[in-house]
Amino acid sequence: MPELLLELFSEEIPARMQARAVEDLKRLVTEKLAASGLTFTRADAYVTPRRLTLVVDGLPETQPDVTEEKKGPRVGSPDQAVQGFLKSAGLTSLDQCDKRTVGKAEFWVAVIRKKGVPTHVILGDVLIDAIRGFPWPKSMRWGVRKSSWVRPLHRVSCLFGSNMAIGLSLEAGEPVNAEFVTFGHRFLVPGEIRASNFADYKAKLQAAKVMLDPAERRDMILREAEDAAKREGLTLKQDLGLLEEVTGLVEWPRIVVGSIDKAFMDLPPEVMITSMRTHQKYFALLSKDGSLAPRFLVVSNMETDEEGRRNIVAGNERVLRARLSDAKFFWDQDRRTALENRVPALHMRVFHAKLGTIADKVSRMQSLLTKIVAVIPGCDMGEAREAVLLCKADLSSGMVGEFPELQGVMGRYYALHDGEPPAVADAIRDHYAPLGPNDRCPAAPISVAVALADKIDTLTGFWSIGEKPTGSKDPFALRRAALGIIRLIIENRLRLPLRRVFGKALRRHGVEEAARAEELTADLLAFFADRLKVHLREQGVRHDLVTAVFARGGDSDIVRILARVDAIKEFLGAPDGANLLVAYRRASNIVEIEEKKDKARHDGAINPSLLRLDQEKALQRKLSEARQATDTLLRMENFAGAMMALANLRMPVDAFFDKVTVNAPEADLRANRLRLLSEIRRTLGAVADFSRVEG
Repeated sequence: MPELLLELFSEEIPARMQARAVEDLKRLVTEKLAASGLTFTRADAYVTPRRLTLVVDGLPETQPDVTEEKKGPRVGSPDQAVQGFLKSAGLTSLDQCDKRTVGKAEFWVAVIRKKGVPTHVILGDVLIDAIRGFPWPKSMRWGVRKSSWVRPLHRVSCLFGSNMAIGLSLEAGEPVNAEFVTFGHRFLVPGEIRASNFADYKAKLQAAKVMLDPAERRDMILREAEDAAKREGLTLKQDLGLLEEVTGLVEWPRIVVGSIDKAFMDLPPEVMITSMRTHQKYFALLSKDGSLAPRFLVVSNMETDEEGRRNIVAGNERVLRARLSDAKFFWDQDRRTALENRVPALHMRVFHAKLGTIADKVSRMQSLLTKIVAVIPGCDMGEAREAVLLCKADLSSGMVGEFPELQGVMGRYYALHDGEPPAVADAIRDHYAPLGPNDRCPAAPISVAVALADKIDTLTGFWSIGEKPTGSKDPFALRRAALGIIRLIIENRLRLPLRRVFGKALRRHGVEEAARAEELTADLLAFFADRLKVHLREQGVRHDLVTAVFARGGDSDIVRILARVDAIKEFLGAPDGANLLVAYRRASNIVEIEEKKDKARHDGAINPSLLRLDQEKALQRKLSEARQATDTLLRMENFAGAMMALANLRMPVDAFFDKVTVNAPEADLRANRLRLLSEIRRTLGAVADFSRVEG
């Protein structure tokens, strides 16, 4: 079956957009092929800095024939209705129609058969629609063209089957490309290339110094970089983000090694690595002891002789020397001003128009420390306050102005230079962490305290002004902040009462009305429940169990909540727990149905004198025992013991449902038995809202 080959040849596509572009091209074209009734066996997309390529295998030569049925008027309908139906179906006589019986009536049905169109006729419109609808994050126009692309688009070439070029024109009046033509490496083999199919296309590009497959380029860069580092007696500093980026910058990768001037080796390693990575896309190399080595790797897009390689190395060393000279200037200048003397400048830095300055944020963070420090063993309040005071001060330093990603990192170096305690310096560096699910989570007491204060202030602040995440939009990274708080609490086993801390933080943000503060706190806790479910999903924890515990309300201690979740998980995994859950649902359903019917609640006190049968007497006695036991065990936070106490209800509950008729004819007896069922729900509800448990 024929193969479709499409290439979009342009100026350099930004590396950060290439991975998404490959997926979008494949998705857009294959969706439109499917909508046209064209099936295929496989579709693959590729990208280099100068081209997007799609190959689709197993397309039919012709669109399949289609048969449609169009229902018409009843048999015997007026001629005007019949003629209108025939005209709409493109027919001239009822002889061309069939009859169908629907119920007791008989209708005319037109069977319309559409002959499949040759695939090459359809492809032009399919591909042009896909290209015109391409969702680049940013695009541009050039010349007199009305259409746009990420960079000037020089040529669109398409091949279908054996040497059948599909002419595509994206602009009215634009000449149609009558043959499939592409181009090799811009400098090494810049001439035209003609191909007859994808295998031929890929092989000829390879010969023309273009590696089409980004995965192959990535693997080659990593392999050769590690080999080059090994020859120097060093190791490559792993950087997957940089590897992905340089893969999108070159079509014919070649590795060269350069040297860093020794005059710059006293700079903090983070500064040198960031300067090389951000500005020059260089890989750092490490010595055997893990320290930064005076070498770097360049991924070149050129293949040269030895003299050419020396020139490339010399040029890159010269550029890096200039970059590091700037960094060294900032490093020397910044250390002349103590961090403490940079704090007043925070009054000039706006955190958010509705939330004040960075100085205001620091003040709010300090006020939160009283509740936070109290639950962190070994946390010194004086050092915590000092760390909060200085944690944002490096924002006004020259180095952070040049490299914003070094905020906190530089603050630590400057704090140590100023003679601050190491714990304070480390907290300045660590208070932004964790930045994601795979980022290191702080464990040092001062670092944990400052990190929590920062994130809690941010979350409550944006909640107070109504700036919450919506759908996929989260411009202030509030989901990340919530996940950071959750990780800090869980991984450090902190008994932090979030409800009270949120309340205090909201008051500092000007939320004085108690009802409004409670509403925002409840909304925040619901948001945390959702983030906690996401965090625990990878650990195999059921989201409904988290929901069941949060729905019970009254508890915002995440460590205690997770202990409840673990106990419920074990409880429901045992036969007694699973069967008791079934009984709980049965009892709850009966009570809810009868309460709705009676328009009254059945949750009052049980009248012992109305307990006639042994089974209801036994259930009432066991419920009383279980309630007393669970109350005591829950206060002790012995959740596993509480669940064992509830498990003892399984047999009396089963016996009750086997022998007792709840809807007895006597009204007082019926009401008392409904109260007994309601007591089952209340007793289990002391641990969690089991109505939220699924399955």
